[in-house]
Amino acid sequence: MFTGIVATTAPIVAIEEKDRLRTLVVALEDRERENLEIGASVANNGVCLTVTKLQDNKVFFDVMEETLRLTNLEFVKVGSQLNIERSLVFGKEVGGHIVSGHVHTRATLTELEKTDTNCRIRLTVAPQWMKYILHKGFVAVDGCSLTVGEVFEDGFNLHLIPETLAITNLGERQVGDRLNIEIDSQTQTIVDTVERVLAAREARAQ
Repeated sequence: MFTGIVATTAPIVAIEEKDRLRTLVVALEDRERENLEIGASVANNGVCLTVTKLQDNKVFFDVMEETLRLTNLEFVKVGSQLNIERSLVFGKEVGGHIVSGHVHTRATLTELEKTDTNCRIRLTVAPQWMKYILHKGFVAVDGCSLTVGEVFEDGFNLHLIPETLAITNLGERQVGDRLNIEIDSQTQTIVDTVERVLAAREARAQ
């Protein structure tokens, strides 16, 4: 589990292509490798990946074909900066919201307005996901726990402060980029439960 509070960004220094599998080699700073072991979970752009190898400052992650299909890890290359978060340690402060690292879909950045003090981005997603994305609700975008701004039938706005842009890779994003989206699990549970209850009532009434 994660909190959506990105600790740092880290570069991909190598990519190893295998049969229906891609290995990402990421260079992590000393503090992010502290007590890191093979088998540990690390969020890369919000995707929960397992450490498969450690070598000096390099950390190896295997990415399955299905994960590539669903996330923007399909498009990364050597030099790409990834948002990095180590897994949650119980007893520490949770500054964001509970995030599983299981990406639901990808969004496309369709509008970008940036000033010295503010940044607004509009993300477009498949309409079926919008019932889970609510004004002032939570959503994880490339692993960042963010508060939803204005919502539309096909997407939503995010308003980002300079600090968020400085410590994550969201400051590098451009129109046309695709970002990983993980919806809030509690919101999904409530919406799906209400839909099932209403469907059952409608069925009994017929």
